[in-house]
Amino acid sequence: MRLYAWIFAATALCFSNFFALAAEPTHVVYEGSGGIGAGKHIVFIASDHEYRGEESLPALARILAKHYGLKCTVIFGTDPKTGFLLPGSSDLHGLSVLKDADLMVIFMRFINMSDEEMQHFVDYVDRGGPIIGLRTSTHAFQIPADRKFHAYDWQYAGKEFEKGFGRQVLGETWVTHYGDNHKQSSRLDIVPEQKDHPILRGVSDMHVQAGCYTANPIEGSITLAKGIVLNGMAKDSPVDPVKGANPQPVVWVRNYKSKSGKEARIFATTQGASEDILNDGFRRLLVNAHLWCLGMDDQIKPGNDISFVGPYHPAPFSFTEFRRGIKPADLAGWDTPILNPNAPLVEANAEKKK
Repeated sequence: MRLYAWIFAATALCFSNFFALAAEPTHVVYEGSGGIGAGKHIVFIASDHEYRGEESLPALARILAKHYGLKCTVIFGTDPKTGFLLPGSSDLHGLSVLKDADLMVIFMRFINMSDEEMQHFVDYVDRGGPIIGLRTSTHAFQIPADRKFHAYDWQYAGKEFEKGFGRQVLGETWVTHYGDNHKQSSRLDIVPEQKDHPILRGVSDMHVQAGCYTANPIEGSITLAKGIVLNGMAKDSPVDPVKGANPQPVVWVRNYKSKSGKEARIFATTQGASEDILNDGFRRLLVNAHLWCLGMDDQIKPGNDISFVGPYHPAPFSFTEFRRGIKPADLAGWDTPILNPNAPLVEANAEKKK
């Protein structure tokens, strides 16, 4: 009887832990109050492997919620076993909130989520909701040929949706690097012909830490800024004599005609790493882009508040080093750190596993 009792207790504990974990929130909500964006809802989806989208997006969400009154929901890729943030994880849940979203903002890379969650994403695109895509979102999806939504794959070969979501919706897929990360930073120069675009109001002196990507946005796209590759990480570093002579589009906008017939405003940038948004000019560009995508052109003012809300401690972008042991709930509220600077960047037993 004691053995049966022990087995029963152990089984109950396992199920209890399972359901407790299953109930763990995989998102955080920042509720704005008042402000020019009151009544509007932005959904952010953060799961990339390298550029710390799990830091960039909640930082932007707080700015937009606190200073502009928007409701901002941030959904994170997590480890299904622990509930901790796991950059690049396809374990994404709660995308049903997109049905009521006024704007979707993504920082994703090579995601292959469940068909159920993917359906919510596709439904949003098909209804013509506006979209912002940062950095690796040009190659947001890597979906096998036998899956329902393979057409969203970054390499999709079908002519009806060639190169998938990145190319057909955002305007470009992954091509190649056009700058050496951690050795070459990027200066972003405004295209003179577009200097009066609403997104560029008050924007100047854009310098970002991530290197450029090669890009040739799809026909109909309007390039707002081009990236100048620098030989160094400081904003006054010299221009690379070869790459600098052929600047790449790094910021563009376009209209995407959805299956519903509605045209969606699209903003895409091949920058956006967590260290990139430390630059005031680039951060203002992104805040302006959110308002523009929401159709709030008249509310874009050169002096709008773009200050960070709460502590912001971006980690250097890396495939292997990211803040461990953090759950979405740890980012709730206005004053929690993004992310905890004391959280380890590598696994505690990383050396033993080598």
